[in-house]
Amino acid sequence: MEDKQLHIEENAAGTATAISVVHVSKSYKLYDKPMDRLKEALRLTREQKYREAHALSDVSFDVRQGECVGIIGTNGSGKSTILKIITGVLNPSSGSVTVNGRISALLELGAGFNMEYSGIENIYLNGTMNGFSNEEIEARMQDILDFADIGDYVHQPVKTYSSGMFVRLAFSVAINIDPEILIVDEALSVGDVFFQAKCYHKFDEFKKMGKTIMIVSHDLSSIAKYCDRVILLNQGVKLGEGSPKAMIDDYKRVLVGQYELPGRQGQQNLLDDAEVQEAVQRQAAVQERARQHGDTQEIKTLEYGTRQAQIEEVFLTDDRGIRTNSILKGLEFHLYMRVRFFEDLPAPIFAFSFKTAKGTEITGTNTMFEKAFLESVRAGDGKEVCFTQKMSLQGGEYLLSFGVTGYEGDDFKVYHRLYDALDVTVVSDKNTVGYYDMDSTVEVKELDG
Repeated sequence: MEDKQLHIEENAAGTATAISVVHVSKSYKLYDKPMDRLKEALRLTREQKYREAHALSDVSFDVRQGECVGIIGTNGSGKSTILKIITGVLNPSSGSVTVNGRISALLELGAGFNMEYSGIENIYLNGTMNGFSNEEIEARMQDILDFADIGDYVHQPVKTYSSGMFVRLAFSVAINIDPEILIVDEALSVGDVFFQAKCYHKFDEFKKMGKTIMIVSHDLSSIAKYCDRVILLNQGVKLGEGSPKAMIDDYKRVLVGQYELPGRQGQQNLLDDAEVQEAVQRQAAVQERARQHGDTQEIKTLEYGTRQAQIEEVFLTDDRGIRTNSILKGLEFHLYMRVRFFEDLPAPIFAFSFKTAKGTEITGTNTMFEKAFLESVRAGDGKEVCFTQKMSLQGGEYLLSFGVTGYEGDDFKVYHRLYDALDVTVVSDKNTVGYYDMDSTVEVKELDG
């Protein structure tokens, strides 16, 4: 790629820049008929026979060495396109990309592999493309085969592989050619759960070694867990970049259409737009009213929705009915939502979910799942919803989010949603592995003989 130059840049913090993307755009010419493309190629017509489709529009960002950066967005947002430009598979229509370090990329299945070659032959092919001699490839061969773990199939043409076998080999090759920058585009989703776990363990090793990782994935839990920073794309425009938690919250707004596409002003974080700022101010007023009624909790939240309903108050009570933000593990507690409706609605759904501080959703439920409320409401109605459950989460800090949603025909609507409305502390004198306590009982017996 002509625009790509190996260089080292130092940012303000003194950390070298691994990847720099500057005002990159990518457009494609779309023709209604193949003959139109031929006429234009042969210059048989002066009339423009195509229309332009913009896969990327003026996208800029930097990735620092040692970072793990995720890219998220809906299908068709330009995620794979920007990775192909970074790796040199595509050239940008405008803008530039500079890279410092050896890149190894796992893009869509089949990229960089010859389907007629065996697995072994493709290992040599990929190694040669990355500048290794046969001796250097042979020195890495056993590590590649051990990680891929596909047995004798490595001697068969890769066109006979299942998608899972293929991604095993492709990922194994990608990580064993000593990359300084690893780029993975959604391919791991076809692997089984054990292989995915092994791959993510490798990501941890790479991060500890100071290597740079870029991941495109729809698995928001993995994005929240492994990424230091996240870039959000939509329709080829960068909507924002920041912490995984903030960008995942923005992405969820994108999914339900609760934003205005900022176009060329798309470099701002959605949290900065006027609608959300106004909503936050309204929520502050709701908080103040709650405090006047004796609820002194601090709430920092993002809210949005169609405003056909308003969540006016949310709070927890313990097993004694006392309002609190601290719950003892193993005891029953109650979660309350007080909601006011401003329009007639067919069947609103009341929901809540628990998240970690990094934004990974752990659990939640709603009245539709619980088959607890399937009725219509009228404008002016108010509802108090109480969810009662036993606290089984491990001790620690969690965030609670709430929503009032519903279906109007086939369309899913968010009437009002509050992200991170409550900070909940679970108090425990015994923690086990993971997020949940399985509440096990243990019995040990002597074996006969």
